[in-house]
Amino acid sequence: MILDTLISVTLVIALGLYLRRTLLPREEDWRGFEAISYYVLVPLLVGKTLAMAKLGEVPFVRLGSTLAGTVLIFAAVLLAIRPWLQKLLLTDAPGFTSIFQGALRWNSFIALGFAANLYGNEGVTLTAVAISALIPLLNVLCVFVLRKYGTGEGSLLRGLATNPFIVGTLAGLVLNLVLNTTGLIIPRSIVMGLDIVAQCALGSGLLLVGAGLRLHDLQRPSRALIAGVALKLLVTPLIGFGLAMAFGLTGKVLVIAIICLGVPTASACYLLARKMGGDAPLMAAITTAQTLASMVTLPLLLALLT
Repeated sequence: MILDTLISVTLVIALGLYLRRTLLPREEDWRGFEAISYYVLVPLLVGKTLAMAKLGEVPFVRLGSTLAGTVLIFAAVLLAIRPWLQKLLLTDAPGFTSIFQGALRWNSFIALGFAANLYGNEGVTLTAVAISALIPLLNVLCVFVLRKYGTGEGSLLRGLATNPFIVGTLAGLVLNLVLNTTGLIIPRSIVMGLDIVAQCALGSGLLLVGAGLRLHDLQRPSRALIAGVALKLLVTPLIGFGLAMAFGLTGKVLVIAIICLGVPTASACYLLARKMGGDAPLMAAITTAQTLASMVTLPLLLALLT
């Protein structure tokens, strides 16, 4: 099943890359598609999933603690060894911000694709729990690091308040509480409409991953690029696995935890790096290299750790 999931996700990503090179070669052609997916489709998928989920049957605290704990531990380590890391990798402070983002942030599009193919709605629900635990935390950490070590500026509060994933998560959790408290039921027609949107969200997200690949950035791999790939695809999931064992995660929940920590970094990292004075070219190279390498490392991690 893992092999089938890998092939299906890889094929959709490859289709996105092909379309970018043939049918829609201009970057501006993809911006509207990206905005619809980022601001509408995926937040609606996350909100609808959380609203209708039986959260009492989901190890919400243990899964969230595993994922958030992994991020906090690794972030603290990276910040503590920053001077040594910059010297070793022959990079500067803006370069460190790209390594930091690359090591900690995750591509929820790919995670949702894997989870949905493996476990259907249950997998999407668990990934939505991961989104609620990770997105706010990662936004705070990455904006803080970019403001401190980058060369630009950004508003932390505004970024959190307008992040569509956070808005979708909060809306879904509030609606879940209202529905369970009052006994109200969402009309079937609305649920069916949201299901259609959910199907669009998974496909569009993976197409955008493929369209965002920048293969020319991999021509001259640097120490920083290699470290950015290894830290994210190997070290992060291994730290998460240790915490997962400590919190007693097993079965499907353990698989989802490894997927969320083992997928490549988010494509939005490049935009944030460019906006806030990080090393945007390094960030683009790390994102592309991770996406390609994760097609090998992620199934190996799942096979070995779960």
